[in-house]
Parts: sequence; C-alpha cells; structure tokens
Amino acid sequence: MPPLVIEPTSSDKLNVIQTQCPFCSVQCKMQVTITEPAEGSNRLSYTIEGAANAASEGRLCVKGMNAHQHATSTERLLHPLIKRGGKFVEATWEEALRTIRDRFQATSQTYGPDAVGVYGGGSLTNETAYLLGKFARIALGTKYIDYNGRFCMSAAASAGTKVFGVDRGLTCRLADIPLAKCIILAGTNIAECQPTLMPYFTKAKENGATIIVIDPRVTATAAIADIHLQVKPGTDAALANGLLKAIEEEGLLNEKFIGEKTSGFYELKKNISTIDIDQIAELTGISEADIRKAAIAYGKADTGIIFTARGVEQQTDGHMAVRGFLNLVLATGKIGKPGCGYGAVTGQANGQGGREHGQKSDQLPGYRSIENEHDRAYVAKVWGIDPAMLPRKGVSAYEMMELVHQDVIRSLFVMGSNPVVSNPNATLVEEGLAKCEFLVVADMFMSETARMADVILPVTSYIENTGTLTNLEGRVLLRESNVQAPGGTKNDWAILCELAALLGHESYFPFQNAEQIFEELRVASRGGLADYYGITYDRLRREGGVYWPCPSPDKPSSGIMFQNFFPHPDGRAVFTVVESRAPQETPCEQYPLTMTNGRVLSHYLTGVQTRRSKTLAARNMDNFIEIHPKTAKQYWIEEGEWVVVQSRRGSFTVRSRYSDQIREDTVFVPMHWGGAQNVNRATSPELDPNCKMPGFKTSVVSIIPLRLQEELSATE
Repeated sequence: MPPLVIEPTSSDKLNVIQTQCPFCSVQCKMQVTITEPAEGSNRLSYTIEGAANAASEGRLCVKGMNAHQHATSTERLLHPLIKRGGKFVEATWEEALRTIRDRFQATSQTYGPDAVGVYGGGSLTNETAYLLGKFARIALGTKYIDYNGRFCMSAAASAGTKVFGVDRGLTCRLADIPLAKCIILAGTNIAECQPTLMPYFTKAKENGATIIVIDPRVTATAAIADIHLQVKPGTDAALANGLLKAIEEEGLLNEKFIGEKTSGFYELKKNISTIDIDQIAELTGISEADIRKAAIAYGKADTGIIFTARGVEQQTDGHMAVRGFLNLVLATGKIGKPGCGYGAVTGQANGQGGREHGQKSDQLPGYRSIENEHDRAYVAKVWGIDPAMLPRKGVSAYEMMELVHQDVIRSLFVMGSNPVVSNPNATLVEEGLAKCEFLVVADMFMSETARMADVILPVTSYIENTGTLTNLEGRVLLRESNVQAPGGTKNDWAILCELAALLGHESYFPFQNAEQIFEELRVASRGGLADYYGITYDRLRREGGVYWPCPSPDKPSSGIMFQNFFPHPDGRAVFTVVESRAPQETPCEQYPLTMTNGRVLSHYLTGVQTRRSKTLAARNMDNFIEIHPKTAKQYWIEEGEWVVVQSRRGSFTVRSRYSDQIREDTVFVPMHWGGAQNVNRATSPELDPNCKMPGFKTSVVSIIPLRLQEELSATE
C-alpha cells in the first residue's frame, strides 16, 4: 500500500507547505517542499527545511525532519471504527457519533454524569484543549477531565504558582540564555529532548558561562557541563538545600532583593541553620566540595538561570524539589532582568498552553480556578450558562485511571493520548480500560489504548490541522494548514462540535474553524493569569509569535516576567522551607537498584507517531535498559541480551545496554514503548500530594537475564 499523499484543499498545485513541528515544546517552524515523482516512480519526495522563528532560529532536529513520515504513513486511521464481536469494522461518522452519544447518555442516566470521563493530551492545540474542557463540563456535565500533561509539568506548574503567583514555563526568554553567566540544568537532558536549543547553551559557554548539570547519568547535555553533579535519583530537594546552605555560608545572599521582593525568608533561614552539608553529601552522593563549588559558581555570577525538567519534577516530592531550586533563584535575586530567571523545560508540544485553558481537572480558561466563585462566574458568563451548571474539580490523570478500575468512571473519552502506556502502574490501567463499559479513542493510529476501544475516531495530523500552540517560553504560535484531511479524518475540535450537537448542546459549540474558537478563548482568558486577550490570529501572522500575558491587542508583550512585582496580593515571591528527604523508594535486598526513565532523541512520548516514521524507528527499534558494566556483571547480564526488570508493581522485558555513564546503583529505561517493553509496568503509582505527579524517577527494581529466569521457571 503506497503512503498517503499530502493534498491541497483547493485545485491549486501544492508545492510548499509552511508548518510547525508536532513534537517537543520548542515548536520549530518548518517548510515542507513536495516534489513530483521521478520518472518510473509513483512516490512523491519531501524536502524538509527549518524556517525562521525566534525560538529555534531555523533549526530542526531529526524528529522534525522526519515528522512528515507519520503524517503520510500507511498506518493512518482514515475512517471511524466500531468494535463488533471483538473486531473493528469501518463505520460512517454518523453511526460512530450516534453510538457515542447513545452510550454516553445511557451511562449518565444510569450512574450520573460523573460516570463519564474525558482524558486529553498535551499536544492538542490551544483551541482543542479549550474546547475539550468546555465539552466535558457543558456537553457531558462531568467533573472528571484531566490530561497527560499531569505527568509532565504539574510539579513545576504548581511550584511556580505558589512561589511566583503564576505558572509560566520560562520566566525569561530563550534569548536570555547566552546572557547568563551561570546556568543550572537540573534533571533536564536538552540535547536529546529539545536539541534545537543547544546552541543557546554553547553560546553561553562561549560568553564565559559556567554550566552546571544535575543528573544521575552523563547525558549528551552533561557532556557540555563545567560541573556535573551526578546525583542519586530522588534526592534533588536535598541537593537544592545543600546549595542554598553553601550560598548562605559563602555570604552570597542578595539581602536587598530578599528584603524588597520576597516573604518567608525568616522561616527559611531558621531551617538553613539546621542543614549540614556533610549529611546532604551523604544523602545525594555528591561531595561537599562539589556542592560548594556549584553553589559559589551560581551565587557569584552576576546573571544566572535555573532550568528544571522531569528528572527533578517526576518524583513524589517534585513540587517541593522545584520550590527548593526556586529558593536559590530568590536568595540570589536572579529573576526579573535580562540573563536571569527560572525555566521549567516543558516536554510536550503544547504542554504550556494545554494546561492553561481548562483541560486540567481544577482549572478553567486563562488559568482560572474551577473552585473560585469569581472565576466560575466569569467563565459561565462567557459560555452563557448559570455558574451552578459548572461541575467542581475532579481528580488527576492517574487517579482517573484508578476510578476507571474501580468502576466509578464507566465510560471514557480519550483524545490525543495513550494512557495505557504513559501512566504509572500500567498493568492496573490496562486492567481498568479492559473492563471499562465504553471506551472511545480519538487518534491518528491504532495505539495501545485505541486497540482496547469500542469506538475509534480518526483525527488529522499536525500538517492538516490549523491552531495555536504555546511553546516552552510562553510564546503563542500559529500553525496554519492548507492541506486536505486524508480519507474520512476530521480535526479533533470539529469532532467535539459535532458530538456536542448530537448531545443537544449545539448552541454552545457553533464553531466552523479554529480561529472562531480562539476568539472565544481570548475572551474566556481575559483578566486571568494566562491572559490571551491581546493575541489574535492576525497579530500572530504579523509578529510570528506573542508572549502571554498579553491583555491588550495594541501593546507589546514581554518575555521577561516579574520585572517589577510578583502576582501575589503583596507583590512578593514566597520562600519555602523544603525537607531534605530520601527518595520515595529506597533499594533493598529484594529490589537493589533504582530505576529512572526518560526519553531518547529519536522518539516522542509513547512513540505512537515516531514509531510510524521509518527513519526514526530505525534508530531505536526496541526499548533498552542502560546499566553500568560493573552492575551488569554483578547480575550476570551480557551486553545486548534480554532482561526482565521487576518491581513491586510488575515487570517488563527489554534489552540490556552497557554504559559507564550512569551511576552503578541506577538503571535507566526510555518511556516510548508499550506492551512487554513498557517501563511503566514497573513504575510507582504513588503521587506527589501537592500536584499529583507520579514518582516515575525512583522505582526500585530487581533485574535478571531472561535466559536465567526461563531456566529457573523450568526447574520449578
């Protein structure tokens, strides 16, 4: 079967497409040039080039260069599918949507509207994320909506809100990175996760910056570090405390900034006095000398930026760990001016925008709170409903999966996500979805979750779907399309409008295009923390991107936050007393190793799209476990052989890969594969109490060669 052909929406011949990479949070712009088949061939050829933009400066990585391959894949779902007798059969859109309507209504009538859940994704456009929240609360009347971004940004988002008064991924601009004289990269492997940003850091080094990397592995990012703190997984909060203690002892506190711009330092100072750097060194595995060296480098620098990502955040104390690093920012006054700030390096394509406009269980558009009466009244007025019609807050993404398993949520609508692979304790999630009374999945491909569905709705790809996305620095970007949707696929927002109409709520979903949705989003966000009111499609076309908050259409927006005040009632940022605690799980005789997980350069999230790209899939066909050679020998593991990894939750099987670039007490497994190779079959479901982030990074495990396990099983 030949690959799909990208076709124009008009009779004009399509040669060049201006679009945007669908993967990471940089959101690089690109140009796709299509060439007619050569003589004797029936295949079009595609030339991919980076396009000028303020974030990636025209660069593309290997994922962006090959994104068109999944858009043209022969595995694309092109028609609605309904499962009958255990097998999927093609259906019309009318039949599929009416089936969904009937089943959702039956569930709601029998068990109440909260028996229907909605599960979204961090790669959906702002328009779809906004509409999904509105759909859940008006068309379905359910409080149960959340999204997979809960596993990405929730720790940093909640920490930023508490400390600064607002969450925006970067409080500074990417352009500030070369101006920083010291940069701390804590738990972030930018070289593989956001590779087009690496030149910013090399420019900073050329300008004399000291780069400090905190990571249990010597990653490609750590390779550029002047100081690498190879921390024990799960001890980042303690390390932040040790750095703060050293800064205080070295006399590097910014007393003026602390006195004028912050609150809570008196309580924190009392806690600092109890910190013993020797004890921090023992807990973290980092020498006192290295802790002090890093602290002095950051404390003495005139300018500096701290970045955190999943290595710090995906822990059951991730919220507090981030607040520990924010203490460093405030204690030195490195925020609100060029070359300074804090950045949570967003993972997903629209991880920033996706959490701002109502896709999270506790939020309404504009980063408003669904529990705040003023916020409820404002959004209800925009939507034309009584505030009493709005449900209250639901639960987080993994907690929704627990409710599915407990038969509290009986029907589930999944859009743009693959929860059976991405959730922790994946076996429980799979069991729950298997017995879910009615499961609907909207996706481009037959994902692991889609295979379990009762109805699958085929959606358009990035290259066919117009909408806005907000990149990691809070810059809203417009991705336009003039490409015809292949087969019977539909834009995700259009599906929501059609389904809402069938459910009797057409008047609330009158949208004919993405821009109309954005116009309502602008008004719904107006006056909120994430204020998009001053942003329009025309402005995005003219300026190429606009930072939020942007309350006025005729005024520039600034990429530097907190230049004059913090959006707390007193205008001050808040210090936090952070406990130096051990990881959520510590090694024992039965489970002697700590397992952490993450990404590799060629894949994205659960791999549903990148594994459909032949070029990307060829770079990493199977999953693997990275293990130190000394540790491997201790457990009789040969290089490249299949091993079984077991935790208290479950097990998975992957190939071994030797690496002397990882701690001997730690193993690393990528997160991009499902089935028997799914690392999340073994990860912990314990959640951070502040933000409900699962503790992905510190699961303790045992490991045994598959051949030995088979031999042991044969003798039993």
